[in-house]
Amino acid sequence: MSTSSFPLANAARVVVIGGGPAGLMAAEIIRAAGHQVHVHEAKGSVGRKFLIAGKGGLNLTHSDPPTLFASRYRERAAEVGRWLRRFDADALREWARGLGVETFVGSSGRVFPNDMKAAPLLRGWVRRLREQGVVFHVQHRWLGWTDSSTGSTRQLRFETADGEQRVDADAVVLAMGGASWPQLGSDGHWQSLLQARGVAVAPLKPANCGFDIDWSEYFIQRHAGAPLKAIAAHTTDAQGRAITLQGECVVSADGIEGSLVYALSAGLRDTIEREGSTVLHLDLLPNRDPDRLRRDLARPRNGRSLSEHLRRQAGISGVKAALLYEVLAADQRNDVDRLAATLKRLPLRLQRPRPVAEAISSAGGVRFEALDEAGMITALPGVFAAGEMLDWEAPTGGYLLTACFASGECAGRGVIAWLRQSQ
Repeated sequence: MSTSSFPLANAARVVVIGGGPAGLMAAEIIRAAGHQVHVHEAKGSVGRKFLIAGKGGLNLTHSDPPTLFASRYRERAAEVGRWLRRFDADALREWARGLGVETFVGSSGRVFPNDMKAAPLLRGWVRRLREQGVVFHVQHRWLGWTDSSTGSTRQLRFETADGEQRVDADAVVLAMGGASWPQLGSDGHWQSLLQARGVAVAPLKPANCGFDIDWSEYFIQRHAGAPLKAIAAHTTDAQGRAITLQGECVVSADGIEGSLVYALSAGLRDTIEREGSTVLHLDLLPNRDPDRLRRDLARPRNGRSLSEHLRRQAGISGVKAALLYEVLAADQRNDVDRLAATLKRLPLRLQRPRPVAEAISSAGGVRFEALDEAGMITALPGVFAAGEMLDWEAPTGGYLLTACFASGECAGRGVIAWLRQSQ
């Protein structure tokens, strides 16, 4: 299914594979330069993951200052920082304004559309792209190249409802996402296709993910799904530096998940890869002085149960109390010093990250060493890559989306420059 197009005479034909923010941004940049642009999307409509990400309020970007913003990308801060120097958070907000979408900075520094919704922005964007002449082809799943693809013409193979179709392209932008939420289109099937062409690809793995914990069946039956609010988490980074972060998370039947855990997940995942498991410590009472807590817990129970004593003296009940029973033996729970220390630093043994399909995003992908600075895959001249299929990761908070937009902008400009040089 395609729209009508209005290509300029002698314009190059550029194929963008993937209809998420990175692919659509690349398409917009390339079309503005006068080239024919065809967007091929495996699903029945574009931007599906973008819409789901905005379901609870579209966190478009963040108001961090530039240096801090770039640091959110960890080991790839320098590479992503180059994209952001061309298209940063302010540029993204200005771009949204051009679609009639005003934004505001929330109390946490996150940036949202005024109406908090993703759908109006996406609808306006796709409508504008169609009006500019971008052609959309949905239910087109990329199958790679034909064996005859050589020189400046690349013949691409797509699986469609009408059978396999072959499409010639003068340049290609790959923007197919990683491997999280595969039901929305990002299933990582492109890895083997690129590796077969000699492209270095780091294995895709979960990012912004939950972790498995071997809860007791008793605990699962009574507390799976319970939120853990007003807590802090303690861990260490790869250099052994202490990290403390306050927030909220959720106990699941499999383990633990939620925003507080996601924010720490990259380091926790990497430690598990090195050591087989790791321990995350939770402070169930981050605003409670440890000495005061111990004195309160040392008061006589006067015949009250431990559960009632915890509720009265520490405000601990429900899932927080259950966690104490989960990690402490009976004799340890009767040791006031041990009890107070555990409330302030409760150890949870994380066994493994949840599968990448369940994660908010994925790490790994096409290695930056396989690209030039314009985003072109050096082993495949004229083929560019953008978005989450590249080997970077970031926490939630607007950083993921911003980098996807910025990488698409970079790839789009790279295509224009390459076509100019190739003429």
